[in-house]
Amino acid sequence: MTKKFVRYTVDQEGVALITLDHPQTRNALSDELLDELLSVLSRARHDQGARVVVLTSSHDRIFSSGGNLNAFADDRPPITKYGELNRFPRLFELIGALGKPVICAANGDVLAGAFGLALACDLVIAKESVRFGCPEINVGAFPFMISALIYRNVNRMKANELMMLGELITAEEACDLGFVNKVVPDDKFDEAVTSWAHKIASKSPLLMRLGKDAINATRDLALHEALDALQAQLALAFTTEDLVEGVRAFREKRPPEWRMR
Repeated sequence: MTKKFVRYTVDQEGVALITLDHPQTRNALSDELLDELLSVLSRARHDQGARVVVLTSSHDRIFSSGGNLNAFADDRPPITKYGELNRFPRLFELIGALGKPVICAANGDVLAGAFGLALACDLVIAKESVRFGCPEINVGAFPFMISALIYRNVNRMKANELMMLGELITAEEACDLGFVNKVVPDDKFDEAVTSWAHKIASKSPLLMRLGKDAINATRDLALHEALDALQAQLALAFTTEDLVEGVRAFREKRPPEWRMR
């Protein structure tokens, strides 16, 4: 049987749990694991029963150790290595275009390429004990592929410090820097992740998709271009039954019944 590096389940509330599951390598982002992760995320994108995605790890201390160092130093021709580098851009772009919120449940250290994976998500919840960082420079590499995400989420000088010194920071420091939403005591972590995921799953999947698509399309545009695009998205939202149902349910003090149209 082919080894699976990523697990996928969906609960009754519509929470799709994607679990990195290759603890032998500390969930190193090998080509095989990345290919499975891309496939599973695509599955979640098209799964009508999935309203929110939670990305986590089966390892007891490491979310992911990042890129596969063995692949960096192997004897494959450089042109071959270059041709395989598109997995990270495809992964980050797929998360942005997923149409569903993605929560990074950082239940272990988030290192190197996995740091970029966390930053590509919409929300990050971290255990109090975990650390974040880019230690690649300590072994003669540089976080090329994730530097664009770091610069979009971290102050320039602190971003340079993370990438050039290669030191790890705590979850609390990450929260202070603004790229972690919430830090939770380790024994309360699973409860906190479930609570957030179920809250998001209870919202209109249609409006959530329209909203995430709008954010993804406009975050790097000039202000006037972004506002034009957002005005069009708002006009589209006005045509949905879910917007009408949400307002009606609020006025009638009852839970909404989303029609997803």
